[in-house]
Amino acid sequence: MKHLIDLKDLTSPEIRDILHTAVQIKKSPDSYRHALSGKTLAMIFQKASTRTRVSFEVGMYQLGGIGLYMSSRDLQIGRGEPVSDTARVLSRYVHAVMARVFDHQQLIDLARYSSVPIINGLSDHSHPCQALADYLTIWEKKGRLVDLKVAYIGDGNNMAHSLLEGAVKLGVHFAAATPPSYEMNGSVVSSAQKEAEVSGSYVILTHHPEEAVTNADIIYTDVWASMGQEAESEQRKSAFLGFQVNAELMKRAAPDCLFMHCLPAHRGEEVSEEVIESPQSIIFDQAENRLHVQKAILLLLMQNGP
Repeated sequence: MKHLIDLKDLTSPEIRDILHTAVQIKKSPDSYRHALSGKTLAMIFQKASTRTRVSFEVGMYQLGGIGLYMSSRDLQIGRGEPVSDTARVLSRYVHAVMARVFDHQQLIDLARYSSVPIINGLSDHSHPCQALADYLTIWEKKGRLVDLKVAYIGDGNNMAHSLLEGAVKLGVHFAAATPPSYEMNGSVVSSAQKEAEVSGSYVILTHHPEEAVTNADIIYTDVWASMGQEAESEQRKSAFLGFQVNAELMKRAAPDCLFMHCLPAHRGEEVSEEVIESPQSIIFDQAENRLHVQKAILLLLMQNGP
């Protein structure tokens, strides 16, 4: 594993290695206090962030390294410097780069020209760090991953892509219910279906939430309008009517089904207040596990690097 851009690029053993490493770090954080001593992580933020910034910055500190925050206003890339130049310059200063961007192509370009690891902190295409934290959380709560069913309800967005890519690598069954015209990227789905044939997963795509959640062990949702889509908010609210995760929908899943959300949540829109505050909700365990998984990613990418 040289970079973390998309989960489809990783093997199943590599993903499991991240999860196992995260478990060990979570159990014995003091054992890793100096694991990245003297290392520096550049953190590029084009989008606002709570969980990504805090978890990466704190994670680097707890591993003995330093996280350097840089917004678009702080970088010449925001004034027209080519991504290729930024990548090669930062490679001379830091040991890894985490970037939270709008355009996924920028991450691909950073990885192409960088001589240090590039980590996808979120793009318009995928959110692998969040999905890894989610599968760690499911593993902790359910004791296994293979043959569990995750049902995703809502927009076929970056979060849906990474959850699907992770599911088919880990033997998790995946069902997604999206409104018409808001389906997942076709190439992501096609690639995942081929991977599912190898891992034994199945993939269900539907426009009916009730179908997706049948016998689901996990129900997952995300906001209807992501960052950069604010102008579409009212249009999306209309299109997503009937796609709210509420108590009635939860009853259609397995009796011990858990609710997940990557946050921030718009209560009363994609999820009801009743569900998000219910005993079935594990949203804050997900949020905590961002820290542990990202420490594992940093360790595995940076410990033996330049």
